[in-house]
Amino acid sequence: MSMQNKAQMVEAVMFFSERGGICKEMLFPEFEALLDGIVNMPEFADQQMRVAYVLINPRLLIKSVVFFYLDFDEKGAPDSGWNIPLQHLAERAGRGPDLGAGPIRLACRSQCPVSWHQMHLWDPNLAPGKNDLVLLRDAAKRNVLGLLVEDDSAQALAPERLQMASEDKWYAPDAAQEVADIVTEKQDREQRQKAAQLIKQQRLRITSLTQAHEEELAKLKQLNEAQSKNLQAQIHGLHQALQQQEALNASLKEQLAAQAASFQTSREEMTEQLRALEQHGRSKDDMLRTQLEAEMRAKIAAAVVEYKEQIAIRDVELAYSKEQDAQLQREIERLKREHNELAGQSGEQILDRLAKLGVVFVVYHPGAGHLTIALQDIARYQDNPMAYVAAKCFVSEAQYSQWLQHYQQPSCEAKLPNGERCAIPIDRIDTPSRFTLGESNCCARHKASSRLRTVS
Repeated sequence: MSMQNKAQMVEAVMFFSERGGICKEMLFPEFEALLDGIVNMPEFADQQMRVAYVLINPRLLIKSVVFFYLDFDEKGAPDSGWNIPLQHLAERAGRGPDLGAGPIRLACRSQCPVSWHQMHLWDPNLAPGKNDLVLLRDAAKRNVLGLLVEDDSAQALAPERLQMASEDKWYAPDAAQEVADIVTEKQDREQRQKAAQLIKQQRLRITSLTQAHEEELAKLKQLNEAQSKNLQAQIHGLHQALQQQEALNASLKEQLAAQAASFQTSREEMTEQLRALEQHGRSKDDMLRTQLEAEMRAKIAAAVVEYKEQIAIRDVELAYSKEQDAQLQREIERLKREHNELAGQSGEQILDRLAKLGVVFVVYHPGAGHLTIALQDIARYQDNPMAYVAAKCFVSEAQYSQWLQHYQQPSCEAKLPNGERCAIPIDRIDTPSRFTLGESNCCARHKASSRLRTVS
């Protein structure tokens, strides 16, 4: 084999389909040509693809893997703003499972050496039978890319160089025992290495599931708080409407009393008129009095019926308002039960939804990384960027501001007796949702839990 054809380490890029298999393989120079716009991928048009950067040795064994996202537009061209340093991440990545050439270097969402690239990485599926790392290992072995393979035959010993030992030296008990001990020790070491790699793989999977579960719980908690506030506002509005109805009923009763008093006054005036008419004739007076009394009774009866109907309508509306109040209270209880039920569900559904999102604008904020802002959210982001980022981190705006102050200057904020700040350097909390005021921004001496234990 000439020097030009000598096998060496090769960089490759493999695309995963929605069904979970590998649908496209290419060498890294072809991937760079794709990023430069020289070629397009129409079959990936308007999709967000899961991609893996792999480093393959001359024996077709994987040494490093970086799992990342790549967005394509409607013409099949990749995102022009994509700028993830794959080689840098692969070099600084942590240890992963053994795929045949020792523990690989693995960079993914839950194990990212550069925090601000974490939002653009994804975690592989490590479930038995659906292991993405096994798919990559098998694809490298198939060698669809036609990589040069290291020739192991040259390392074999030529037959003519073999020497036959004399027959009296064929059996050596001590040597056989030594060889058996070496084989046993080698097997034990391999078993320990396999067990350690399995533990490493399971810890990586647990870390990924835990992070997704925490994000789902934080989102559900925020959704429940928003729904509770909305229902409380509706209840407050119904209470106000109920008070207005009661005030209106009282006003109507006052009007009815005033009109009854007015009718009484009119009746008294008519009575006076009747008395005056008695002087002109008894028969005419009786007729007029009978007519006036009949008209008065008719008017009073009609007014009483009308106001009784209005009062009955208001009473029905009042009862309906009270029924709506009771229904809203029952709805609050139902939402609380649904929240408790959803809190125990798996976080895999949120990953499926995130995979279908499209990137329009990208901004960077500490704690949230590079955020993808949909077109319909641009106005809300411009009005209050801090509240938008806090919502993406599933915390309140106040908690995110407190965490940001801690993130920029991770030191104890407790006040000493002389009024000065403690300012002892402390560990930085990288995630806003894990930040607790009085705990995360204080040293061990000034934490709230430490003060409680000291007092007790």
